[in-house]
Amino acid sequence: MEEHFQEDLASLSELDEKSLLESLTGRFSRNHIYTYIGDILVAVNPFKQLPLYEKEVSERYKCHEKSSLPPHIFAVADRAYQSMLGRLGTGPKNQCIVISGESGAGKTESTKLLLRQLMELCRANSQLEQQILQVNPLLEAFGNAQTVMNDNSSRFGKYIQLRFQNSSVKGAKINEYLLEKSRVVHQDEGERNFHIFYCMLAGISPRDKEMYGLLDPTQYRYLNGRFVQDDMVQHWSAKYSEVSNAMDMVGFEEQEKVDMMTILAGILSLGNITFETTDSDALKVSEKSQGWLKATAGQFGVQEEELLRCLTCTMSVTRGESIHRLHNQQQAEDARDSIAKVVYGRVFGWIVSKINELLSHKLDSDVALSEIGILDIFGFENFAVNRFEQLCINLANEQLQYFFNHHIFLMEQNEYKEEGIQWETIIFKDNKPILDLFLTKPIGILSLLDEQSAFPQATDGNFVDKLNSKFKANPHFELVKSHSPLFTIVHYAGKVQYNASGFLEKNRDNIPANIRALFINSVTPLLSVLFAATISRTGTLMPRKAKLQAVDDNFNSTRKQSVGAQFKHSLAVLMEKMFAASPHFVRCIKPNSSKLPDQLDSKLVMDQLRYNGLLETIRIRREGFSWRPFFKEFAQRYSILLLKPDMPLDKESCISILNTTELRGWKCGSSRLFFKYWHQEELARLLERLGKAAVVIQKNYRAVSCRRKYLVLLAEVRRQQQAQREREMEEEMRRRQQLLEEEERERQLLMEQENKRPVSPPVPLPRKKKPEPRPRSILTGIAQSSHLAPVPRPRSKQFEATPFDNDLQENSDLMKLLGQPGDEERAKEKRKRRNNTIRWFKETQVRKVARNGTFPCWFHGMITRRQAEDLLTDKPLGCFLIRVGQSREGYTLTYRGTDRCRHYMIEMQSNGKYVILGEDRAHSSLPDLVQYHTQVGIKPLMELLTIPCGQQCDHEPDYEELKAVVAPAMLNSSSVDTEEDIYEEPDQVHLKLQRLFLPPGQNPGLDANKPPVLKRVSDRRRHLEAAELEHKAEEETEHIGRPVPRLYPSIRLAMREIQQIQQQFSASQEQTAVPSHKSRGPWRKKDS
Repeated sequence: MEEHFQEDLASLSELDEKSLLESLTGRFSRNHIYTYIGDILVAVNPFKQLPLYEKEVSERYKCHEKSSLPPHIFAVADRAYQSMLGRLGTGPKNQCIVISGESGAGKTESTKLLLRQLMELCRANSQLEQQILQVNPLLEAFGNAQTVMNDNSSRFGKYIQLRFQNSSVKGAKINEYLLEKSRVVHQDEGERNFHIFYCMLAGISPRDKEMYGLLDPTQYRYLNGRFVQDDMVQHWSAKYSEVSNAMDMVGFEEQEKVDMMTILAGILSLGNITFETTDSDALKVSEKSQGWLKATAGQFGVQEEELLRCLTCTMSVTRGESIHRLHNQQQAEDARDSIAKVVYGRVFGWIVSKINELLSHKLDSDVALSEIGILDIFGFENFAVNRFEQLCINLANEQLQYFFNHHIFLMEQNEYKEEGIQWETIIFKDNKPILDLFLTKPIGILSLLDEQSAFPQATDGNFVDKLNSKFKANPHFELVKSHSPLFTIVHYAGKVQYNASGFLEKNRDNIPANIRALFINSVTPLLSVLFAATISRTGTLMPRKAKLQAVDDNFNSTRKQSVGAQFKHSLAVLMEKMFAASPHFVRCIKPNSSKLPDQLDSKLVMDQLRYNGLLETIRIRREGFSWRPFFKEFAQRYSILLLKPDMPLDKESCISILNTTELRGWKCGSSRLFFKYWHQEELARLLERLGKAAVVIQKNYRAVSCRRKYLVLLAEVRRQQQAQREREMEEEMRRRQQLLEEEERERQLLMEQENKRPVSPPVPLPRKKKPEPRPRSILTGIAQSSHLAPVPRPRSKQFEATPFDNDLQENSDLMKLLGQPGDEERAKEKRKRRNNTIRWFKETQVRKVARNGTFPCWFHGMITRRQAEDLLTDKPLGCFLIRVGQSREGYTLTYRGTDRCRHYMIEMQSNGKYVILGEDRAHSSLPDLVQYHTQVGIKPLMELLTIPCGQQCDHEPDYEELKAVVAPAMLNSSSVDTEEDIYEEPDQVHLKLQRLFLPPGQNPGLDANKPPVLKRVSDRRRHLEAAELEHKAEEETEHIGRPVPRLYPSIRLAMREIQQIQQQFSASQEQTAVPSHKSRGPWRKKDS
């Protein structure tokens, strides 16, 4: 029975539908949701959380052997990464991972897991990995929605391109396909709008709701007047925090976020505008929705009258004359919904474009980069009512199925025939005729749709009639007899009936010229950019860099190219990228339609296995040869196994190489070798063994070589030192000789002078006391003092001193001999870096960090790593400080851990947010960062900040930099005398920082000459004035400092008007509900 639960279905002894289903069912019941079919992964959605994705599991699947661990999505990521680097049999080549399956089969979650593991594999000292991981939750919020089949269904497709240089990621690009914009204005029963609307309404604070102009969620028509249940409000609120943080992490500016949220609020307000006819049959906005019109105009940043004109009439120019055509009520409502759809679509396109701009690599264009692509595209859909969006979605899935069939069946079996390999052809379900039905020119479905869309008077019924006449004999097209415009396509996954109502309008997707002109002139910069942008052939938004006034009035690319044409071209570009890469396939299976855990519907699963062709896939993986390199390619890669240089790259060499291995089951064709899917790993294992041996040889050779060079250099240094000592001895001898000669000359001169004096009787001198000899220990100490070696200074009390801390003469000479720059050059470079950091701190950080000329207690200026460790030596676990980086623009958080101090780099992003390197959360300020990590640990050890490291004593700061930048007003009066001594010779860099915190017009040199009493009086006055200013500044910042919508006053007035109208309406309803026998009620109300 265990055979049926094997990890690789290609090794099943009995291959039929029953054994395949039993094997998958048995593994699913044991929570083994992953299964191999050779090198293809089958993933069954468990609809519950499983302990399969922890950090320990991720580490095990790094550079592992496939047979050593169970099947896993992490194994696919590792295989793609190692293949890109050329470590698995083949040379370096671009890779792509194709994830396919029904809606709700788990494709989006699989994409997130693949991305996470790839970022773990290429982890480097960069924040880019975390930014890439934050892209998914951001795009999910704006592009996913709840459907009847899936609570988190992707309503767009995306192809994520990760760019690598060697083994580290350098950039990323997102390609998006066919956002379902119609969902903004209409959702079927049991479905919801895009997630971002529910996130906003649940997560935005009441104050921000007033700023954006948001009211009760049940009032919005585009949300069907429904909101989430109370128990889900917390869920959506947490999602909003996650999305907001993702935007901060990726690098969106705060003003851009405010503008975007205001535009989304404007879309909701726009949906509440209703129309009514006047006595003259003209249209006007109903009284109840007058406030919504004002709110929408304020949120979009346009004039109310101009917005109303765009909704109620169309302007066209004929022979230089403007013609206004009034709308009827249906046309006005269509115009309203059209605006909502196009605005949301362009916001989404701008988000993707902004992500690509922020995550693009910063390398030169001539630098070669490798690539791994991940395709996460909407799954096959078959709803009760299938519209234009379902047609495009199912066409994309047909294209993916063809790509799979081409790689697994068609291309492989054709090569067997060309190379003369004996092979029994495996029959598979080819869906090429279905693709031809859609894409053939000029009579494909999309071509006919474009043809009908070009006629203004054509209807959806005309389009269906055209399809019926052209394809009635096609086996993949079925006619439907109905009064509605219906037709049926027989897809690879089954029959789907489409309702063609709205096909032509959605395919045209026209933007009226007056709408576009209105939004280009909006005072909201983001909305103006969105409508001044160009649209590429694939439907991608490309914001213009030029001035907005230079926009061509005749431009409207959506008018020139239909949605169907854009989608067809984008699919062609996608297939071109994927055919140029080595594919890895993940087939996702949906176990049941109820989205319940631990339940597997055998019929549903069997249907998916059939139309995915998994039975045939197992046969070709078991009997076929998935790896088919050419002779030259194989010989170049594996010639090292023969250990023979200059070997010819031909068939004989390849056979010689294979004969040295123990591989069995391979075949040789006329120009290729044919291998089973497991042969690559076995050959890679042989190369790895040789690689390890080469590393050992290189290590020992380099050790011997470096040792020889070191000994030669050391001998040279000693020779130079010996020569120097000899020169010094000769110089000393010469100097002594000169001294003796000078003494001799002086003695002779004195004798000559004595001889010239007149003779006189000698005068007896008093007898001198005999000098006592000096103590022996003193003489010894004096003699030896000049030969003492320097005493090493330990890094801190936690670290023992090492010989490398000593400034020995021999080591310094050796460094000079090795060509190290001199002390003077190093000091000059260090001063330059410090000045640059001071300038950065002065220009961008001083107002954010310092308050009233002082720092938070945990801030420690520009101290060194060693000084920070010394400060934390005797501190308890969890003590921390933050210091300014000395050689970079940023900060470092030093933390007292259990065994040693740890240093976490804090980076400032382009949008001014602070992020600890490797963390997934951005913070608006350093205090916010500190406050957050007092509650949430810092990864990977989850260390909590507990006690800030302040001063060493109560009288003076414990580090030099802070003494220079803190204003004199904040220094303690008891330490004035001490400080006067300290500031006698201040550093120029310190004076620069000191001037930042002095009041305007204050000279730092004057205070130094003041008496201590006057200093204390002026310091106290300055302290009180600064505290008042700080309090006022905080209040102003709270209300004015943060970005707000451009027309915030108009939005606020409109919201008040809406609320007043609603109150009047509810009051009138209450009044009519009063029983008629209470006659005095109305009179009281009238009197009041």
